[in-house]
Amino acid sequence: MDKEPFSVEWLAQSSRGGAREMPGESRPEGSPAGSRLQTPPSVPADSPRDREAAERRSPAHEALSAGAAPGRPRTKFSAAQLQELERSFCQQRYIGAGEKRRLAAVLNLSQSQIKTWFQNRRMKFKRQTQDAR
Repeated sequence: MDKEPFSVEWLAQSSRGGAREMPGESRPEGSPAGSRLQTPPSVPADSPRDREAAERRSPAHEALSAGAAPGRPRTKFSAAQLQELERSFCQQRYIGAGEKRRLAAVLNLSQSQIKTWFQNRRMKFKRQTQDAR
């Protein structure tokens, strides 16, 4: 029985170095059968970790890490906005939908900005309490 390319049996053989040629594929002259492992065309040759490392070394990534953000610029909260956000955070660390809408309207911010501020503030609070121990 011939094993279909990329079947479980074929992949098991290929991992042991005994893979058969793909139909219509030729080997370099003098190379033994199975000397080259086959990978399905839909599977990239390198791993996600390799791609991420390559992206970190790329000039485009260096420009991003140098301060140029690709999306929305960082929000600079005013002193009044921070005061109101901190006051609300002191009352309750997790913001409800109604309070989020109210703060967004009063502070002229989006609800997602309010939500993100609370998430970041909780992380800051967590770091501060862990450092205090």
